[in-house]
Amino acid sequence: MTSFLNTIILLGTLQGLILCILLFRRSVNKRSNRMLAFLILLMSMASLNLYCIHNHLLESNIILRFISWVVPLIIIMPMGPLIYFYIQSMLNPSFRLASKHRLQFLAGIIDIVPQLTTIIFIIGVYMKVIKYHPEPWGLFIDRYNMYSDIPRWLSLTIYVLLSFKFLRKEKTTDVNTDKEAIRKWLQLFITIFLSFQLIWFIFLIPYILPAYSDWLLNKFDWYPIYIPIAVMIYWLGLKGYSISLTVNTEKVKKTIFRDITKEGVTQIMSLLQKSMKDDKLYLNPELNLETVTKHTGIAAKMISAVLNQHQQTSFNKWVNAYRIGEFKLRIRNGCLEQLTISALAMECGFNSQATFQRIFKQSEGVTPSAYLKTISSNN
Repeated sequence: MTSFLNTIILLGTLQGLILCILLFRRSVNKRSNRMLAFLILLMSMASLNLYCIHNHLLESNIILRFISWVVPLIIIMPMGPLIYFYIQSMLNPSFRLASKHRLQFLAGIIDIVPQLTTIIFIIGVYMKVIKYHPEPWGLFIDRYNMYSDIPRWLSLTIYVLLSFKFLRKEKTTDVNTDKEAIRKWLQLFITIFLSFQLIWFIFLIPYILPAYSDWLLNKFDWYPIYIPIAVMIYWLGLKGYSISLTVNTEKVKKTIFRDITKEGVTQIMSLLQKSMKDDKLYLNPELNLETVTKHTGIAAKMISAVLNQHQQTSFNKWVNAYRIGEFKLRIRNGCLEQLTISALAMECGFNSQATFQRIFKQSEGVTPSAYLKTISSNN
């Protein structure tokens, strides 16, 4: 029976690694696909670690043993942010990780404390500042590995609940039917992780109690956790990859207008405005005609022609108008209390302060600082 369960874990690991490569190489929806790929990679690494331990693969020679001491294979803390940001990127293709988002991954330090402890011990012994007495160090690592599952479980649970809340909020405020298939997938995605968190919680309670920990592992080992993980890797990877293909197909199938008629212009502008107002593509500082073409299915020349001939503006001026509008909206909402003018401009899609200053003055006739003084005096 043990051999069969280990085979399931190995197959889940291999499947996860293959799906990671496929998702990472997808050229459409790169951010969401890569977040899902990294999430599956972390799950696969944890499964690989258990398989190697059960089959004594890391003890076969000194090199592999040393690698197992200093290279972390169980990295759980980044999984919560990955889930949360994956949900956001799927619903908003222009979503990008800002500095405040990346800071949330620093909690991953919790996962590498045992490896850091081992490295400190090895270096200390080598430099003769620490006596070779590994027992207390090993005991600390064992204890740490046991109780670190508490913040890991809490972190993942909090982020899954935040994702669930975000998804419900989007459902009530966004009625576009073209995202319904994505929402259904994300709802199922969250449900799967909530179910896993419940399984993990049931396992975690006796695991962290010294009186029951040894009994639990001797009776069930880690299979109640890692068999569901193997199933999740297989299902989430295949389903997530198929969804990424569906999203791409839906975009490609959108009508490409060849003749600019009055009706055609109206339809094209409707799609372009949707890409800005609903999907907020202008928040991407690297936005260009090619990106909008991929998102809407409208040829780049057609976009330029409609904007130039019927809106009397260029593509860049049109996009920057949305960015200026976003900047002014955020000022009214009090965002400058937490951010500088430059930082707020970056969040609104501008790629440099100099560009923002120039474009703002061209649009409003005054500098951003003068505009802020006017707003303050009016208030």
